[in-house]
Amino acid sequence: MTKKYQHLFSPIKIGNVEVKNRFAMMPMGVFSPRLMNPDGSYSKDGADYYIERAKGGTGLIITGLVPVIGLLGGLHICASPETYIENQKYLVEGIHKYGAKVFIQMTALSGRSSVFLGDPAPSVMPMVWDPTKYTREMTKDEIKQYIENFAKGALYAKKAGIDGVEIHAVHEGYLLDQFTIANFNHRTDEYGGSLENRLRFPIEIVKAIKETCGQDYPVSLRYSVRSYTKGFNRGALPGEDFVEFGRDLEESRVVAKMLVDAGYDMLNCDNGTYDAWYWPHPPTYMPKACNLEDVKEIKKVVDVPVVCAGKFYDPDIAEEAIANGDIDIMGMGRPLLADPYIPKKIMEGRLDDIRPCIGCHQACLSRIFQQKDICCAVNPAVGREKAYALKPSERKKKIAVVGGGLAGMEAARVSAIRGHEVDLYEKTGELGGVFIAAAAFDFKEEDRRLLNWYKKQLADLKVNVKLNTEFTDADKDGYDEIFVATGATENKLDAPGLDSPNVSNAIDTLLNRKIENKNVVIIGGGLTGCEIAYELAKKGCTVTVVEKTDTILNTFGLSAANYNMLVELMEYYKVKIIKNAVLDKYEDGIAYVTETIKNYPNVAGRAAYPFGVGFGVPNQHKIPADHIVISVGYTSNKELYEKIKADNVHLIGDAIKPGNVMDAIWSAYEYAMNI
Repeated sequence: MTKKYQHLFSPIKIGNVEVKNRFAMMPMGVFSPRLMNPDGSYSKDGADYYIERAKGGTGLIITGLVPVIGLLGGLHICASPETYIENQKYLVEGIHKYGAKVFIQMTALSGRSSVFLGDPAPSVMPMVWDPTKYTREMTKDEIKQYIENFAKGALYAKKAGIDGVEIHAVHEGYLLDQFTIANFNHRTDEYGGSLENRLRFPIEIVKAIKETCGQDYPVSLRYSVRSYTKGFNRGALPGEDFVEFGRDLEESRVVAKMLVDAGYDMLNCDNGTYDAWYWPHPPTYMPKACNLEDVKEIKKVVDVPVVCAGKFYDPDIAEEAIANGDIDIMGMGRPLLADPYIPKKIMEGRLDDIRPCIGCHQACLSRIFQQKDICCAVNPAVGREKAYALKPSERKKKIAVVGGGLAGMEAARVSAIRGHEVDLYEKTGELGGVFIAAAAFDFKEEDRRLLNWYKKQLADLKVNVKLNTEFTDADKDGYDEIFVATGATENKLDAPGLDSPNVSNAIDTLLNRKIENKNVVIIGGGLTGCEIAYELAKKGCTVTVVEKTDTILNTFGLSAANYNMLVELMEYYKVKIIKNAVLDKYEDGIAYVTETIKNYPNVAGRAAYPFGVGFGVPNQHKIPADHIVISVGYTSNKELYEKIKADNVHLIGDAIKPGNVMDAIWSAYEYAMNI
């Protein structure tokens, strides 16, 4: 055991409950019929998801939110107390088996952040997902019912053996947070107006729980220190100069103290609202430990444990902050999806073996909004720990993996773990494939960590990596199973002038070109093109993105947190975007671009084209361009697969269809776990 992180591995008390270390799993929604029962308890699959993190060394598990009132007929904690108490025993016993403690997070849900019309809010105001729709004002009878159900839910949790509860939330712009913020709460009764009145709802909740469950039953509060919100549906970026529309730091210090004085035993802190969703759900563009400096300010004014969360995976930063008394607990959410054994690996000094979260949100946030189970792009076993457990193969096989990108490396890793003899063929001199370029952005530190992690795992598992070696159809007879992970090739664009030395494709741009303080035109407004635009604009370039469709970032599974932050970053750095446009030619340092402006002859004409198809009016642009970047997608490379196709040959990753990290890793894992 390492002695380097003695503060991280010291115990702490939350109320009268002692937690063995300073690691806490942050609550993340797991709304799913497979993972949750209608009574608000966790199924065996749902419980196993949490138990795995306890097994990995996390001292405090805070579960995803469970409603206290079932809006639109949904599940809630007060639906069936008897079955809830009985069903939670498996979760409690499993977590306690590994010396961890468990808190259940209870929620009043969403208010204006709901995806459903009819959900109540403090006041009438525009909804987040469709600002043309408005909320209704919650009645006082409804407020009283929520308070009563919070108290009942906490009692049922206590009877089930749950160690404490967390109230969700004066946090992230959810319902209780909306009550506390002046610009969201326009009520004229005792729940609106003064700060004391705006805090009345969450304060009455904790008092009701303490009265029902006893003063010594721990109650945590999920708390956003600062809103970082400029207005409805307008977030503020790190370092941006703006006027706070929500809760600023000065008010937050007062609010935190009032909430603790009312009875809350812990503040579980980050930042943001649904209008600034990339603060509570930090994408790859966010700096590491993005909320720490603000959370430190809260610790100065309260005498209860304070948790800090938000891209907070670095044990050195956490150790120093805890040693200095700046915070008390390191909060991790998505990092513990990517690797449930982070605390154990830190304790053993195996930091290089920690599989990193890359901030993509493809399988966690995005899948929730697709009404699917929570999972992880880099760890397909999340939420299905038993079904996706890697078991030794009944028969050792000789396996060839062709291609050393993400899919190839994952297939090799999983096959080796299962006991197979694996040869990995990579025709270049380096593992990583196109992900090498994807990881080259300044802000993709976690992607680079993932590449290094894969290389170490393959070395430790003694996979026979054959660099600078091309697999041919003559090699196929020596193997029981063959994975073809030959990836995809960048598409080219056919237009006059694109043979200029000042033109590069996306991969070449990322790996070989140093472009600063130039006029740059990027052809293609997909994720890669927009990320290149942001990167170059940050380096002083004047950037124009040309996209042939009427929207940018047309990437399935792209989370709103990632989308919104990237769009606002491009706006902040003055990236110009021209949609419905194509490049005609590049000549004498000028990009000639034709934009098609959709127009309608009259009102009757608009009615005739209800889907926005009007008469196209061309608009010509002459854009100064010292450099042009072509980023127009990829085409799968299936040539080898077609040559050697057989029952024992498996096509995986981008070679099936160009996709994202999740597609590549999942396809490889799911094949390799079963051969």
